[in-house]
Amino acid sequence: MRQRRRGAGRGGASRRRGPRHAHGARGRRGRGALPDRRDGVTSSSTSVDDPHWPSLLDAAARDVGIEAHYQPIVDLTRGVVVGYEALARFSEPGPRGPDQWFAAARAAGRLAELEAAALRAALRHRDALPVNTFLTVNLGPDVLTHPVVQRTLEEAGRLDGVFIELTEHAPIGSWQPLLEQLERLREAGALIAMDDAGAGHAGLNTMLRLRPDLIKLDRDLVTDVHQDEAKRVLLEMVGTLADRLDAWLLAEGIETWAETEVLARMGIPLGQGYFLARPAPPWAGLDPDTALKLMSLARESDASSLRYLLQTCATASADDPAASDSPGPVVVLDVHSRPVALRDATGVTTALWDDIKVNLDTPIAQAARRALTRTDGRWSELVVCTDNAGRYVGVVPMPSIVRHLAGEG
Repeated sequence: MRQRRRGAGRGGASRRRGPRHAHGARGRRGRGALPDRRDGVTSSSTSVDDPHWPSLLDAAARDVGIEAHYQPIVDLTRGVVVGYEALARFSEPGPRGPDQWFAAARAAGRLAELEAAALRAALRHRDALPVNTFLTVNLGPDVLTHPVVQRTLEEAGRLDGVFIELTEHAPIGSWQPLLEQLERLREAGALIAMDDAGAGHAGLNTMLRLRPDLIKLDRDLVTDVHQDEAKRVLLEMVGTLADRLDAWLLAEGIETWAETEVLARMGIPLGQGYFLARPAPPWAGLDPDTALKLMSLARESDASSLRYLLQTCATASADDPAASDSPGPVVVLDVHSRPVALRDATGVTTALWDDIKVNLDTPIAQAARRALTRTDGRWSELVVCTDNAGRYVGVVPMPSIVRHLAGEG
């Protein structure tokens, strides 16, 4: 998913139009750190006035009795897990579900403390994250700028391969502090996800101002999408906007194969939900039968990817982009091996927000569509390809894409 101008690394499959870019009752999804029935934790009616809450919140703030489970995020084109969403779980016995914990923390004015504790729990296993997968962690925009949350993020160090998923439970009160904090997080390597697109406060204005790297479709748009043409039209519209923003698209709340199949055929690249996998301790995989069915769909759709057209290209460091003596194009890389610019044969260096950069598993036809959606109307001579961590892996010349689509490749 957007933000080509920042050259941020991407963890996971490609975006909408890129890899083409159940159980439980249905219902509105709560805070990512909060479960709902989709997360396999039933809400309870425990009152926020329970006299035990102060001591329980004290313990949680010290990281006692709080852990994270991780729900797989699946590349619907390749049938593989490419990421995980962290969800808070509490070991304190009794009927208190995570939603009650966060409600009690908010009522007590301690929401930021609990969010920070959930964030620490989510990041605790980050070093063991499977190769070529990303991690999403949930934070409300109302606490993201709180000092205790900022300190937790700073202590985490580099955030490459981590998405900060902004939950939409309250309107954004003050934009400037939030945007400044998001910029700092991007500079630390993080990517930004927007939750519940198409619902609540997650309107078009929010999407345009946040410029998210990942857009998570509201589950109400996903439910029974195979039976609702209006929903499919709306998903296409959001997909077009995601293309323009250079953002990945993720459908959450998938509960049936029928929903999965339609979403995959529509070109929605990423999916998440009970049908695919439930939240679990690290690190759950995808059911092999489901993976095979998804891969079969990809073959039916002739979803060959850019990796089959991949070519090498000279590279140079961003510290000294003129160092390479290659007469042809040169891809300029930052210290994390992420492509940030392209030097052409005449020696002119152009930042990659003016060119196209996509995951190497992006289907070829979708890469071509991505090029056609460029707002400046220009075509890049090269498609610069990255792996799931945003690192440079090679290039694909646009003529190769055209020949392939013409049946000559």
